[in-house]
Amino acid sequence: MKTIQLILKPGKEKPIKGRHPWVFSGAIDRIDDSFETGDLVSVFSAQKEFLGTGYLNPRSQIAVRMLSFEEGPINEKFFEQRIEHALGLRSRFIPPDTNACRLIHSEGDFLPGLIVDRYADYLVVQFQTAGIDRWRETILSILEARAGCRGIFEKDDSEMRGWEGLEKRVGRLVGEEPPDYVEIKEYGIPFIVDIHAGQKTGFFLDQRENRKLVSSHANGKRVLNTFAYTGGFSVYAARSGASRVVSVETSERALNTCRANFELNGLIEKNEKGDPPRFEFVKEDVFEYLRKTTEEFDLIVLDPPAFAKSQDHVMQASRGYKDLNLWAMKRLSRGGLLYTSSCSSYVNPDLFQKIVFAAAKDARRDVQILAKTSHAPDHPINVFHPEGEYLKGLLCLVG
Repeated sequence: MKTIQLILKPGKEKPIKGRHPWVFSGAIDRIDDSFETGDLVSVFSAQKEFLGTGYLNPRSQIAVRMLSFEEGPINEKFFEQRIEHALGLRSRFIPPDTNACRLIHSEGDFLPGLIVDRYADYLVVQFQTAGIDRWRETILSILEARAGCRGIFEKDDSEMRGWEGLEKRVGRLVGEEPPDYVEIKEYGIPFIVDIHAGQKTGFFLDQRENRKLVSSHANGKRVLNTFAYTGGFSVYAARSGASRVVSVETSERALNTCRANFELNGLIEKNEKGDPPRFEFVKEDVFEYLRKTTEEFDLIVLDPPAFAKSQDHVMQASRGYKDLNLWAMKRLSRGGLLYTSSCSSYVNPDLFQKIVFAAAKDARRDVQILAKTSHAPDHPINVFHPEGEYLKGLLCLVG
């Protein structure tokens, strides 16, 4: 694969010299050759200083995603080394009794555009960008040889593929087709994962350590899990001895999977007395539920989807996050715990904390931050790419 020279405008080399993996379209002066989307480019400063090698997509605002800041070819050996490094990291930090994790985390593992998740014996991959998609056969061959799996499934149905000029693709790539639901374990807790039709790759692996943290405070508590999806936080809380768990979710398919995960864990109980069920599954909009319920909870989990999918949506998203946290605080008992999170990279940790502060002020509740949380270790953050720190959470005591 040929490598083309790309020259930056004067003064635009500083981020790349600081090893930031993105070159924005406005920083490019010229490209000294004909090119196609996904081609490799050698990036040079206006003074012709070599800065690194990346892949090009001129139709994207992020025109170049850097693969390396060193001299050297981008070839099969390069990808072997990067993938082996990522797999080695997981072997060191994945907890016991856990067979589901992120194996490759895009820029966090120095392979921008590539996501690989393990669910037991199956891998789910996303080639999110045109540049990484050009290397799909090489990457699949390495994964098949090094990762150990029965099958590799592609789940490229995100908007990002469209932005990159790529078609959405979903289906088996290598080996066996995964079943409709794959059973995994997380800290020994079994879950079924809807790989084919679930959100993202099927399960929110990035919240693993936060599920464990929150569940450590659930014993004997009345727990509300909003945006419950397939019940990760809910099952953890129930297994930890919560006196009541209410899971609220708008997707009927996800809520059915949530209920199935309770059954898988032996948590569904017969209720012959007609008492309110210990575990309840509610198909409803979370905002509507919080506004109309009169029930009080001791622990509330807010794990919403990204409200801000671009910088233009941050102000509107901030209002949504504030309202959500405000209503949650109103439904908490005195001394209750709120775990609140945002998975939007455009809402930075400082802004998110200010949003929670504003909600506490309007709710007229005293709030203390007990812990600040981020991704699980299998979602590493490249220190030169702060945008990769998308998930931020706060565990708060609400007085």
